[in-house]
Amino acid sequence: MRHNTTTSIAGRLSRSIANYEDPRSVGSRLRARRARPLLSLVRDVFEVKGAVRILDVGGLRRYWNIMPDGFLREHRVEVTLVNPLRDARQHGQGFRFVQGDGCNLSMFDDGSFDIAHSNSVLEHVGDWNRMLRFATEVRRVAPKYFVQTPNFWFPVEPHCMAPFFHWLPRPTRIWLMMRFALGPWPRATSLDAAVRTEAEARLLNRKMMACLFPDAEILTEWFVLMPKSLVAIRK
Repeated sequence: MRHNTTTSIAGRLSRSIANYEDPRSVGSRLRARRARPLLSLVRDVFEVKGAVRILDVGGLRRYWNIMPDGFLREHRVEVTLVNPLRDARQHGQGFRFVQGDGCNLSMFDDGSFDIAHSNSVLEHVGDWNRMLRFATEVRRVAPKYFVQTPNFWFPVEPHCMAPFFHWLPRPTRIWLMMRFALGPWPRATSLDAAVRTEAEARLLNRKMMACLFPDAEILTEWFVLMPKSLVAIRK
């Protein structure tokens, strides 16, 4: 009974924090605050060019609901979404979808876009070599960019919503996943499933982010005096 109650509480907490469909959720409010520098980038480009082309690497259409009503239309923003997952919901006025891998954007020439954007994707692309390729491609396709990723030093792992989980040794994390449901993650049904899920996210610290994006300003997003995420911005 205690295990079921704990799992239920963790699930409700996860939905409350990470429900980005609800503009009143903690996650939605944090995203809206995080987007302020992005709004500034869009305004800067619009003032010069009268229209803005954004490449959202690994993003989803629903993410852009964080923008103020009418902002994208008023600034003549066209967003190209690059994602390996094909989804009809990716389409809509001002949006187009290209199926692809953020570590290989060879379908786009250098400087094809005004702004390259990525939110909570970098930690999912794989090992350090793939992170380097991802960062190189983002920096190549646009003169300005905005890349966000969760901060390793925030005490709650943002994908399973478990405190201190990502600070534990990897074998311990896998052991826990095979015995408990963790936030939105169901209990792993096999060792293989646990290892694969655990490897899907690799959190970065500030020095790693600065190494990947040496020409960017690295901003820290704070939540209750704790460093929740990192944002690399090249203006």
